[in-house]
Amino acid sequence: MTSRGPDRRRVVGGVLGAAALALAGCSAPSDPVRRLRLATGPPGGPYHAFGQALAQAVAAAGSGLEITPVSTAASVDNLRELSEGAVDLALSMADTAEDAALGHASFAHPVAVTALARIYVNYTHLLVPADGPVRSVDGLAGRPVAAGAVGSGVQVVAERILRAAGLGEGPAAVREQRLGLAESARALQAGAVDALFWSGGVPTPALAELARALPVRVLALDGHVGALRALHGPVYTAVTLPAGVYGLTEPVATVGVGNYLLARAGLPSSAVREVLRVVYGHWGDLLREVTAGARLEPRFAISTGRVPLHPGAVAYYRSVYG
Repeated sequence: MTSRGPDRRRVVGGVLGAAALALAGCSAPSDPVRRLRLATGPPGGPYHAFGQALAQAVAAAGSGLEITPVSTAASVDNLRELSEGAVDLALSMADTAEDAALGHASFAHPVAVTALARIYVNYTHLLVPADGPVRSVDGLAGRPVAAGAVGSGVQVVAERILRAAGLGEGPAAVREQRLGLAESARALQAGAVDALFWSGGVPTPALAELARALPVRVLALDGHVGALRALHGPVYTAVTLPAGVYGLTEPVATVGVGNYLLARAGLPSSAVREVLRVVYGHWGDLLREVTAGARLEPRFAISTGRVPLHPGAVAYYRSVYG
């Protein structure tokens, strides 16, 4: 343990120093914000569970802060709400957050978004009925596929994977259905779609419930990680869904992407530091219903790519880790 300390201090110090310089002009007003609105996601999904747990933990901490979770379609919606000042905090997949910070894809202009932490990794799920004819991504050509709700991060990653697989356009294109998590599960069970995409923690409760009613197969997606990284950068990684979840008899390799807890750039630093104190004090409770076995460690939490850390987050990490 002793030998890891200097390495962690160097990593944290270097990243935080860069973040502080990047945001030197974005320092927040000193007046504390007592009521914060947090854009989460649809009921039944991991963002919704995390938001509810964080609101309860903040209330129990007696800090004077109050967090109100706001249900949304998730990542893209959340960043638009953040850019418009409708919310103070938001959850987002890393790829969408970087698009917002850079003014790419769904965002015509850069969004003044900052990060508090990278909190956990999403696993991309591509589910089909176990007794159905589809056994690989190529087998989806021309078929109806639930590919995420409008305004969701699932929509973003699903479209990118389908393009990488040659199924995004032309005669082989799948017929993308814009459905949220609960609607997607119902549609797959009813046979209205032949596959569903989801990006979330493991296991996602709504999908675990689906798998109990309808035996499913999870299609491997790791073969597309290289193409995604070449086009969109290192926000995408190869991860593995473990055997046992959703009735799987063996592990399945897929695409992973981080999730960020974000804040508007003008949020007072005092509020950010208090939120982070609660997050690190209760991370086990916050992640229990989100993804099994996850840990929140600062050396990974500060790895927010092209999304700069909020000055209040910089101050918090420095105060705790030097």
